[in-house]
Amino acid sequence: MFLVGLTGGIASGKSSVLQVFQQLGCAVVDVDIIARRIVQPGRPAHRRIVEVFGTEVLLENGEINRKVLGDLIFKQPDQRQLLNAITHPEIHKEMMKETFKYFLQGHRYVILDIPLLFETKKLLRYMKHTIVVYCDRDTQLARLMKRNGLSLEDAEARIQAQLPLKDKVRMANHVLDNSGNWGDTRRQAILLHLRLERSLEYLPLRLSVLMGLAGITSLLYLLARCLLPSP
Repeated sequence: MFLVGLTGGIASGKSSVLQVFQQLGCAVVDVDIIARRIVQPGRPAHRRIVEVFGTEVLLENGEINRKVLGDLIFKQPDQRQLLNAITHPEIHKEMMKETFKYFLQGHRYVILDIPLLFETKKLLRYMKHTIVVYCDRDTQLARLMKRNGLSLEDAEARIQAQLPLKDKVRMANHVLDNSGNWGDTRRQAILLHLRLERSLEYLPLRLSVLMGLAGITSLLYLLARCLLPSP
């Protein structure tokens, strides 16, 4: 098994591309879903967020108000770093659990949806391949304004707060261009999946594990022979 990091920019279409891979039967670790799960009431990250940011970031049902918290950290970079320090360790634990589950199921590769893959670089070294979902800036702006109901000024501020997509493109192994019609983007994703699925890059880890299991089995056999009473 090998790991594939998927990233993009706000309103670039990353989530839609991720759904295509899921429909193709790919093993996908969606960091956005994990991020929502680890801040549910009763979880350690939820308690810590309330301690640090106060009850004003809560909805009436006790869940985190993502819009309020998002606006808060967007305007205050130091608060964003504080939130990341709370949530990232919990997110990484869940990512490791899900990745190991897919390994046991025999998948050849696992896609990890990591929004800040190139910004933090913490997980980059573990990725055999990296994919960027790209769209041109005008398309990105139009989609973001429509999706979030933002003004042009606010949409531009959100995009500028991220690493530019053109920089991510230069660092990626694969680029899926989502600037045009969706059918073309979907075809790009399918072709890339076929290429990754046919790759033999999954073999080294699988062979290492099999050799390790064979060694453990041999050791257990020898121990059992030693513990058996002599005739």
